[in-house]
Amino acid sequence: MEFLSVESSSLSSSIAVGGFSVGQIGAVFVSATTVLLTTLAALTFTLVWLNGRKNSASSQFQMVDSLFFRIKNKAQRLVRSHMSKSSSSSTAVKIAESSSTTTATTTTNNSQSGTIVAQQRPWSPPPGPVGWPLIGSLHLLGQYEVPFEAFSQLSRIYGDIFSITLGSTPCVVVNSFKLIKEVLITKGPHFGGRPNFIRYDILFGGDRDNSLALCDWSYLQRDRRSIARHWCHPRVDSMQFDTLSRVLTSESGLMVNELSLKTAAAAPGKGIDLKTTMMTMCANVFTHYMCSTRFDYDNKDFGKVVRLFDQIFWDINQGYAVDFLPWLLPVYRRHMQQLKSWGTDIRQFIIKTIIDEHRSTMDVNNPRDFTDVLLCQLNSNSQKNQQDDGENNNDQQQFDWNHVLYELEDFLGGHSAIGNLLMRAVGELCSTPHVMANIQEEIRKVTGDNSRPVVLEDRPNMPYTEATILETLRLSSSPIVPHVAMQNTSVAGYDVQEGTMVFLNNYELNISPDYWGDQALTFDPSRFIIQGKIVKPEYFIPFSTGKRACMGYRLVQHVSFVTLATLLQNFDVSPSEDVIHLPKACVAVPPDAFRVVLTPRPSAPAPY
Repeated sequence: MEFLSVESSSLSSSIAVGGFSVGQIGAVFVSATTVLLTTLAALTFTLVWLNGRKNSASSQFQMVDSLFFRIKNKAQRLVRSHMSKSSSSSTAVKIAESSSTTTATTTTNNSQSGTIVAQQRPWSPPPGPVGWPLIGSLHLLGQYEVPFEAFSQLSRIYGDIFSITLGSTPCVVVNSFKLIKEVLITKGPHFGGRPNFIRYDILFGGDRDNSLALCDWSYLQRDRRSIARHWCHPRVDSMQFDTLSRVLTSESGLMVNELSLKTAAAAPGKGIDLKTTMMTMCANVFTHYMCSTRFDYDNKDFGKVVRLFDQIFWDINQGYAVDFLPWLLPVYRRHMQQLKSWGTDIRQFIIKTIIDEHRSTMDVNNPRDFTDVLLCQLNSNSQKNQQDDGENNNDQQQFDWNHVLYELEDFLGGHSAIGNLLMRAVGELCSTPHVMANIQEEIRKVTGDNSRPVVLEDRPNMPYTEATILETLRLSSSPIVPHVAMQNTSVAGYDVQEGTMVFLNNYELNISPDYWGDQALTFDPSRFIIQGKIVKPEYFIPFSTGKRACMGYRLVQHVSFVTLATLLQNFDVSPSEDVIHLPKACVAVPPDAFRVVLTPRPSAPAPY
């Protein structure tokens, strides 16, 4: 928002101090006083907002809004009064300068083409609410449980695209599927950046570009994604798919054994900690599949790392004031130190238990897994750099040791997303037992009365189970990571400046009755099934779309399918004494999640 419009004369008054006219000095004084008053008002409101006093938020917003605009209007009147006293002597000069400039422009244009070129179109950003000093429009988000609810409400005022300032960060919010496609596909290269949040840098060794998901787009990131493609998108007839299938069958069976022990040890009707076991199972799938390494359920070091990954996943899915108000960093110093410690502990574990072993036993001509592939790529680049020594190859960043470590960490950490998604699915099933019964009937038919375990190859024949996972994704409405404009561009005809953060409101796409009908908030997997087949509407994009779509979405689908089907083939799930709370617009559930009651099914297949 333009707070004050102060015009300064190019001609000094006859009385001047340090080269500035009295009128200019007075204007600056009034401007500074106004900024001070509004800053105090903004700080007062910020404290109220951060303390979570939302019950009376509406009246507080109206009161402070009124105060702010009264100060602004008074300040502008004072500035105009000061400037008018010194403007008479400058008016003629300004007119002359304007005339001279116009004449020069006209002459230049006439010499080139014989015509006067029309002035460039004025900058036209999307409409949006007026921001405050320091906090922008953060106070508007504080009235809602999640920011995306606020975005949906504001879209009803300003339209499918609007501007909003969060702290000092200029943002654009896009709400309709048509405009989201324009951002992600039509103009994908224009919006390849990611937010420069302090937390992101701290989590990834001081540089968020170490992360595949949180980095700005570059040729290096394209190459890193290319290395991982075969392992993240295994084709059905590929070696990677066969490996993943075997790993899932083995690890899901071990999960059933662990849950059986927990259930037997629990008092009748008492809940057990399902999340820890499920997260450990998913983590072992990833280490087994990508690193040819697995860990026992009672391995304390592995259990700690699984917990740290879960805590980081929860943290990344939260919003903090310091993301947009970096001057609050001292208040968050302990939190930032904790994030740094978590990341360091994870990387030390990966190096000690996985990478060091692979480096000592690797055959560069016969890579065993994804870890070997990364290390082979590193060796290949090192040899190439030695051969090219002396040439100027600084134009493009090279694949180095940090990229190996952080790429492996990125993909291993993907298990947290799957474990949390599955916990959300279990939470939904606890309140919709008929959905669980439908899944179990589908399992019975496909496995021949539960004569064998569910395997990955069953997925095409179990659309209802698949649809249950899709419905969980829809209602969780996990936000798409914001994009950042990497150049001056436009959306829907509105100008978007380089560096602007762009929020894609898939919360609106996922729960709006305009897309899903009157029962949009009802958990109903059958909405994804037409004539016995999975049918996903084009506006359902839980993994985003375009060149920055989630790389691991195939792994999410494969692992979540086998894990959920195996759980329900062997157990009935019901709520315990814990309250089941599933956060809005967030796939993550708290690390210490709700417990559930597992009842062994008599028709389950033989022990694994």
